Amino acid sequence: MRLSINIDHIATLRNARGGDEPDPLMAAKIVERAGADGIVCHLREDRRHIHDQDVKLLRDTITTKLDLEMAATSEIINIALRVKPDLVTLVPEKRRELTTEGGLDVLYLKKSLQKVIDEFHDRGIPVSLFIDPVQEQIKAAKEINTDMIELHTGEYADARSSSSRRKFLKQLAAMAKFGRDMGLGVNAGHGLNYDNIKPIVAIQEIEEVSIGHAIIAHAVIVGLERAVREMVSLVKKG
Repeated sequence: MRLSINIDHIATLRNARGGDEPDPLMAAKIVERAGADGIVCHLREDRRHIHDQDVKLLRDTITTKLDLEMAATSEIINIALRVKPDLVTLVPEKRRELTTEGGLDVLYLKKSLQKVIDEFHDRGIPVSLFIDPVQEQIKAAKEINTDMIELHTGEYADARSSSSRRKFLKQLAAMAKFGRDMGLGVNAGHGLNYDNIKPIVAIQEIEEVSIGHAIIAHAVIVGLERAVREMVSLVKKG
């Protein structure tokens, strides 16, 4: 299983003081050196953390993979087409949310998402859709020719009882298999941390996990390189 790391909250810390530190680009280099397989950043419409220049510098510098999370809006699409990340992950976005709250409703947005996917494919950029682990959403994603899906693991991560967690884990495993059987690449992410990652790693159909906040929070205590190496060890052991 591959591990990509979201560095948004490095930029959140920087923006809190309006200066240049900590530098997301330097963080990305440390993350790569520590063994991560890719860098994820979310260029939001309100630019609350990652800025346009961050994306450009990351594209010019990182040596693994750049996954640009983004809403399917014309402004951000045009930026992505210029930058040409290795992957774009289309996500829902609400201005006041603290973090992404759920998956895209592909059934409702099929026509508009199809147009966006086609536009990226015309430029040779693969597309992932961040969706809830629901069969109908996976079918709809396949119908509009996305390359892969990222299953939203939030319900699993937020489950307060072991029985609920087992239920959501079973659902994730079943939908990961369903997606792979349909020929889609399957990633997963949201709310994953050092404690709940192990059962996810055991799902063979999931090819990659995306983790951000838990690693950055841990890095405040132990340092970024150690925090990344500890998560790499947990993911790769699976």
